[in-house]
Amino acid sequence: MALKLTTAGESHGPGLTCIVEGLPAGLDLARRQLGHGRGGRMKIEKDKIEVTGGVRHGTTLGGPIALSIVNRDYANWEERMNPWPVEGELQEVHLPRPGHADLVGTQKYGVTDVRNILERASARETAARVAGGAVTKAFLGEVGVQVFSHVLQIASVKAPGDDGLRSEDFVDVDQSPVRCLDPQTTTAMVAEIDRLRKANESLGGVFEVRAFGLVPGLGSHVSWEERLDGRLGQAILSIQAVKAVAIGDGIEVAGLPGSQAHDEIFYDENTGYYRTTNRAGGLEGGMTTGAPLVVRGSMKPLPTLTKPLRSVDIATHQPAEALRERTDSCTVPAAGVVAEAMVAFVLADAYRRKFGGDHIGDVIAALRAYERRIGWHRR
Repeated sequence: MALKLTTAGESHGPGLTCIVEGLPAGLDLARRQLGHGRGGRMKIEKDKIEVTGGVRHGTTLGGPIALSIVNRDYANWEERMNPWPVEGELQEVHLPRPGHADLVGTQKYGVTDVRNILERASARETAARVAGGAVTKAFLGEVGVQVFSHVLQIASVKAPGDDGLRSEDFVDVDQSPVRCLDPQTTTAMVAEIDRLRKANESLGGVFEVRAFGLVPGLGSHVSWEERLDGRLGQAILSIQAVKAVAIGDGIEVAGLPGSQAHDEIFYDENTGYYRTTNRAGGLEGGMTTGAPLVVRGSMKPLPTLTKPLRSVDIATHQPAEALRERTDSCTVPAAGVVAEAMVAFVLADAYRRKFGGDHIGDVIAALRAYERRIGWHRR
């Protein structure tokens, strides 16, 4: 049984919708609004989820779960973003932003108004994904899996590496305004955001997602579309502004000799197979190894700048400045939370594909039987 997550809605439209098929619900969107450098939009929106289908008295019914998020800012955009015709003519937007979907989208879909593209391409869509991710995280919790995220880099400021992170190390991650685990780096990151924001710049960076408690053997080596690293790569790269993904030390090991690149295998009569390193990030041959999953995403600086870049008016073909919309200067902390939701969805899907079950009790029973068969001991 595979999972499906579908979102609908535009950035300034009436609202967003998320539909998840096959998982129990457990919703918490508060963390998506954290992160130093967020702009005015996140002060307007206070995301509240309404469950409109698939749940009764807090329990899922086995059908699609429908989640609705109302855009409070729609009141300021009702004429421009009304789903139905309005009286009079509205001014079109003809100024595509470099680095955004604006120009290519107008070419692909044959429209003259850039707003027809930018509203759906906006990262506001990820609010619906986080809602769906909360549902899948509730399911993962039932099978003993925890998923966390944190920020490793903002612009030129990097946090020190730590391969020995445990789930308890993430308890206070949201107390950092940039969701960084290192206090000194947090201070430096905040200063870097403030410095570049005053210079009318936006900032990119690197976030990391870690999942603990995964059973070995999720995913498969037998076909390209079943490899879990491929699924994770697609999920992370689908997040707006993400340009690169790494599994474990995937970038660093490219420059190492083989003897230093792999995780040697050991065996203990009491605990079974184990490794003393995790350079592979918990994946080998497209399958989980039982070690913590480590996935990193690299995010480019946002394409909407307070001092717009050069562009072309698509109506006149004359030089012009790109569109300037209300924007954030740095969304790497929020992108980490979105990535957390996407990783949770992919992992929940992997559990559903492997263990099936119409009821959570059936899933757990199948999981325990598999753990006994392979002699895996949860660490």
